[in-house]
Amino acid sequence: MNNTSAHALLNVLHTNGIDRVFLVPGESYLGVLDALIDFPGIQSIVCRHEGGAGYMAVADGRLTGRPGIAMVSRGPGASNATIAVHTAQQDAIPMILLIGQIPKRDLRREAFQEIDYQKMFGSIAKWVFEPTEPSQLAEAAFKALRLATTGTPGPVVLVIPEDIQQQASTQPTWKLKPHAPSLPTHETLQSLHALISTSQRPLLIAGGQFEKPGGRAALKAFAQAWSIPVAVSFRRQDVFPQTQDLYVGELGLAPSLAQLQAFRESDLILALGTRLGDIPTQGYTFPHLPCPAQTLVHCYPDDHIVGLNHSADYGLVCDPVELVNALAPALTPELSEERRTWIARLRALHEAHAAWPECPVAQGLDFSKVVRALSDLGPDNLTVCVDAGTFAAPVYRYFRFRENQRLLSPLSGAMGYGTPAAVAHALRHPERKTVCMVGDGGFLMTGNEMIAAVQHSLPIVFIVSNNNCYASIRINQEREYPGRVSGTSLFNPDFRAMAAAFGIQAHTLEKQEDIEKVLKQALEAKSPVFIEVKTDLACVLPQ
Repeated sequence: MNNTSAHALLNVLHTNGIDRVFLVPGESYLGVLDALIDFPGIQSIVCRHEGGAGYMAVADGRLTGRPGIAMVSRGPGASNATIAVHTAQQDAIPMILLIGQIPKRDLRREAFQEIDYQKMFGSIAKWVFEPTEPSQLAEAAFKALRLATTGTPGPVVLVIPEDIQQQASTQPTWKLKPHAPSLPTHETLQSLHALISTSQRPLLIAGGQFEKPGGRAALKAFAQAWSIPVAVSFRRQDVFPQTQDLYVGELGLAPSLAQLQAFRESDLILALGTRLGDIPTQGYTFPHLPCPAQTLVHCYPDDHIVGLNHSADYGLVCDPVELVNALAPALTPELSEERRTWIARLRALHEAHAAWPECPVAQGLDFSKVVRALSDLGPDNLTVCVDAGTFAAPVYRYFRFRENQRLLSPLSGAMGYGTPAAVAHALRHPERKTVCMVGDGGFLMTGNEMIAAVQHSLPIVFIVSNNNCYASIRINQEREYPGRVSGTSLFNPDFRAMAAAFGIQAHTLEKQEDIEKVLKQALEAKSPVFIEVKTDLACVLPQ
């Protein structure tokens, strides 16, 4: 193995478990690309667009808990990858974006394709660093790994000039040591025990920090031991099984008014592993800002987040998984009649809100029927990768995620996420069944990345909802400017022919009676399958 500075950087990444990178090549980081040849334990996934490479890295970081790595060239490449950095920041996902840079001798001279990345990424990345000496590359990689994974996980940007990648360098093998878990004092834990024991109408709001190994099981065990109803935070439907009677819904974009009214009657809120942003708090109205009406326990492993907007009665800067394990009751507490009634009421409200709809359409299919069929037919090891758009609303509201089923969706609302995320997931978890659900708008942003499913023999089921429209924008347009359609209609290609040209088995769904048969065949297939669903705006526009 050579001993260049690029090797030193990759050696640190590989020592800390990085086994895959997603890239679009560029002449500004040829030294790193050359060094990758000497690391057979790091797989290079060549992508067709920097946005696709970035989304794959975001999904991979979410799946592993290690930073997903995207490598792109300077200027245009870095600009294309910006959407992934924003998504990683919004979704709290560890990610490292490596950008090749112009030679250091030309820095700050407004050279060809030069960008000041500190200015460009400073507000959305946790750290932006541009080393100017070869000896700094290994240390920069080590620090990037630490910062991306501690506190609130997020993106880090490393900018490496092309002329400091090939010099002789020492090859450190530094390995990260996880921070020792912290917990509240014994006295605080006792107080929390008493608080939970005496509460008659508690509500647990569960966030993404429970996605780590053992987190979901710990959350389930805690909720069951104390008989506490669980509402998941925005797009975290898979952190608690919806088949459990204690699951009472999502605090997302569209909970029912009856659910919200009931939640507001709670006397204790356990906000665990959630940042309590504007969407789960319904515009900072639940819990009320700044001092909630209920007793608030807010647990998150970042002191910037705890107390940022809400004044908690118990602000706990610690790992929520460690907290719920520490709060396990020694004996199962006796359940009061008021608590039983409270749980049954919240569950009934959720079931009413999540009842499958019947939507008459003038032509095409109601996409929610495809979602329902997938919910019924999907195997226990199913992962649903969802793009952004109105087509996804039935997934969030109606899909019954079972205990081992998973959801990958962008909290940032970024279109184009679905296809790359599905590829990253299938690469990471070939033992699971991967289904990608995407609208016609989002698919044409990054759908070209599905060629990787063919190249790597990934049996992904791609389901495209085609209504010839940016439907989520059209809904708002029709509400604000009725009858005045502008900029939201789409002229689409022949999606089935397009998929066939990629070498993917393709189907078109236009009739309800064909849904089950086509979906069953797709789920059983050992190679990629593409399904275009001809749907209709009638199911999404106000009636």
